[in-house]
Amino acid sequence: MSEPLAVAAGQSCLAAARPQPARAGEKAQPSSASKGSLRGLDWLNFFLADVQSGVGPFLAIYLAGSGWNEQTIGFALTGGGIAGIIAQTPAGAMADRVHSKRALIAGGVIALAVGALMIAVYPAFWAVMSAQTLIGVSSSVFGPTVVAISLGLVGRELFDRRQGRNQMFNSAGNVVAAVSMGLIGYFLSNRGIFLFVVAFTIPTLCALARIKANEIDYAVARGSNHDGQSTDSSSIAHLLKDRRLVIFLICAVLFHFANAAMLPLLGEMLSKGHGRTSMMFMSACVVTTQIVVTVLASWSGIKAHQWGRKPLLLIAFGVLPLRGVLYTMTNAAPALVAIQVLDGIAAAIFGVVSVLVIADLTKGTGRFNLTLGAVTTAVGIGAALSQSIAGGIVHRFGYHAGFLFLAAVAAGAFVLLWTAMPETRDARN
Repeated sequence: MSEPLAVAAGQSCLAAARPQPARAGEKAQPSSASKGSLRGLDWLNFFLADVQSGVGPFLAIYLAGSGWNEQTIGFALTGGGIAGIIAQTPAGAMADRVHSKRALIAGGVIALAVGALMIAVYPAFWAVMSAQTLIGVSSSVFGPTVVAISLGLVGRELFDRRQGRNQMFNSAGNVVAAVSMGLIGYFLSNRGIFLFVVAFTIPTLCALARIKANEIDYAVARGSNHDGQSTDSSSIAHLLKDRRLVIFLICAVLFHFANAAMLPLLGEMLSKGHGRTSMMFMSACVVTTQIVVTVLASWSGIKAHQWGRKPLLLIAFGVLPLRGVLYTMTNAAPALVAIQVLDGIAAAIFGVVSVLVIADLTKGTGRFNLTLGAVTTAVGIGAALSQSIAGGIVHRFGYHAGFLFLAAVAAGAFVLLWTAMPETRDARN
């Protein structure tokens, strides 16, 4: 299906729901959001995973099959990461300020489809770099805007559970996408994966259209109070004076630096000598991770409310160095796939709890999404550098050296979290 058809179909879907956005200070009582809007949010998370999964580990295998070496692949992945880094903080600010949050997501989905189509049609270096830039910029709006919509719909008291549910549907979408893309790559072609991404823009936009904009409390969605007033200075400079936020920021950057390159490197390693089956192995890795996330995400939201944030974060940070070491102990594909259970544990917990920590520390500032975007920018720096630096280490010293280097960084992040980061659950009080 061509991208213009996807755009036209998406516009038809959006035309089906045209409520006016809530205005600043308007008390929409987010806990009474309709079932239609909440179901729409569920499926939006599900289908966004489908359209985003084609980039990343599957892209690494696609480029490796097209004759790219490890270092060049690292540069391509880094290019998309840098574009996302630059866009993250402005995207968070837009999520705070813009009333038409659905339009932000719709624009990002369409732009991502254009980038996927470019990669499928012409996988040359500059074409891929341009597409990665477009994808990185467009994808940057999804995280803060979906979180803003969620907070505006359900309110703060139900946000823990809602974030867990978001992650659960997102991971279920990743499972479906990984299985579908693995089958497409094995039975058809690796290029077909990116056409799959284009096709799935249609149900994504239809799910988005089910969310009623007038049920989103604009003030609550940006971390302010119901009356739209902030209780504290809302500048990033002031927020960064909070020692807890700075420590969490450093921990998150180190976590993603250690984590981001592991799965792409594993995909490149599996592609050596496995031919067409490498795509199936990568699909199995992604499916294993996302099944674990699907099972644990909702639980993580519930336990984060009961136990607090830090105990869960210690679990997530603790399994990451273990995962890096285990990759060096076997070359058997089934064992490497099984190790991805640890990736699922870390991803489920961090994906849910990190957003809750930021919400705890920015309540009443009116800059929740801006802060989330700024933190994501810093995290993106770590992830982008991870791809490039780890790719260079592997190119010169081999895969074992690359995985051990990432494991050492992960161990440092765990120690810092354990010794310096306080609990934030009660910061709201």
